[in-house]
Parts: sequence; structure tokens; C-alpha cells
Amino acid sequence: QVQLVESGGGLVQAGGSLRLSCAASKNIFSLNFMGWYRQAPGKQRDLVAIITRGGSTNYADSVKGRFTISRDNTKNAVYLQMNSLKPEDTAVYYCYADATMTDYWGQGTQVTVSS
Repeated sequence: QVQLVESGGGLVQAGGSLRLSCAASKNIFSLNFMGWYRQAPGKQRDLVAIITRGGSTNYADSVKGRFTISRDNTKNAVYLQMNSLKPEDTAVYYCYADATMTDYWGQGTQVTVSS
């Protein structure tokens, strides 16, 4: 069992930046990959970015060049640096972890970008 706790969400003006953090309750190196998803009101939950155990990353087209995912295995944490934020980035952001037989989700953190 892995608990994921997100932090760092909030209200920011368009063009601003936020850094989301996800703290895991166990050694994240044992996980296949971790990532961030987001869900806007009335929409499905979509992938934002993932990072593998080896450090490879993948991003949704809508955030490429603006968001950066990173991990710190010593702190059992994953981060999402979000720059040049747009109103359409407004959503609840969820941390995700993929293990061999199951997956885990955090409770989510709200990000609101005002125009």
C-alpha cells in the first residue's frame, strides 16, 4: 500500500508558475512509474506527465515546453513544475503511482489559473 499526498496547488494569474509536490509513503524506486493527471469540471481525468523509474519522461502535448516533471528518490517525492500557466490548466491535479499489480492515487490538489 502506498499513500500519495499532493501539495502546492493554489490560485495563480495566467503566465504565472506553481510547483506541485507529491510525497509517497514508501520508496518510490520500487514503483514502475509515477505521474500527474488532471481533471477539469465536467471533463475526464487526463494524463499530464509521467516519469519512469529510470527517469524517462513523457508529457501531454498541451503542456510540453511549459511543465517539467521530476523525482527525488531520496525524499520519495515527485514534482511538477508548471510555468506559463493558462486558464485552461485549471483543474484538480492528481498524483499517480504505478506498481506491478496495482496503482495508487492521491487525493488531488486544486490549481486555478485566472485570466
